[in-house]
Amino acid sequence: MSPAFWSQVDRFARNLLPGALCFALAMLSMVPVRIQGYTEIAPMWTVMGVCYWSIARPDLLRPHMAFAIGVFEDVLVGDPLGINALVLLIVHGLLAVQQRFFFGKPFFVWWWALGLVAAMASLVKWVLFAIVEEVWVMPQMVFVGYVATVALYPALGWVFARVEMALAREG
Repeated sequence: MSPAFWSQVDRFARNLLPGALCFALAMLSMVPVRIQGYTEIAPMWTVMGVCYWSIARPDLLRPHMAFAIGVFEDVLVGDPLGINALVLLIVHGLLAVQQRFFFGKPFFVWWWALGLVAAMASLVKWVLFAIVEEVWVMPQMVFVGYVATVALYPALGWVFARVEMALAREG
C-alpha cells in the first residue's frame, strides 16, 4: 500500500477522535455507581466533551455527530429519546458559532463558557424530562450535577487539550 493511502487512513482516524472521545464519555455515564439518586447528580460528561470540541475543533465535531452522541446517550441511560440529542445540538450550536471569540483566549474563558452552557443544558434537560416523563426532579439534585460538571471540566479539558495538541503535532 502506498504512503498516501496510510496518510489518508491516519487523517481519517484523527478526524474521528473527538467524536469517539465523546461517545466514550457517553459510556462513562453508564458506569455503575452505588449512590442513590446518582443519575440526577451525575456530571454531564457529554456536555463537557461537546463543549470542548465545539470550541476547539468544530470542524471535527459536526452537528450530526453531536446529535448521534446524544441519541446514543439517551439509549444507554434510558432517558426519553431525543432529550440529550437536543441538548447537545444546542450546546454545539451555541459554541461552534462563537469559535472566533474563543480563539486564543485562556482556558478560564472556556471554563466560564462551559459554566453558562451547562447551566442552560441543565435547565433544558430538567424541563424536558419533567414534561416528557411527568416526573419532578428536585432542582437541588440538578444543581449538584451542574456543579459536578463545572468542577470536573478543567481535568477533562486538560486531557482534551493534550489530545488536541497531539492531533496538531502529528497531523
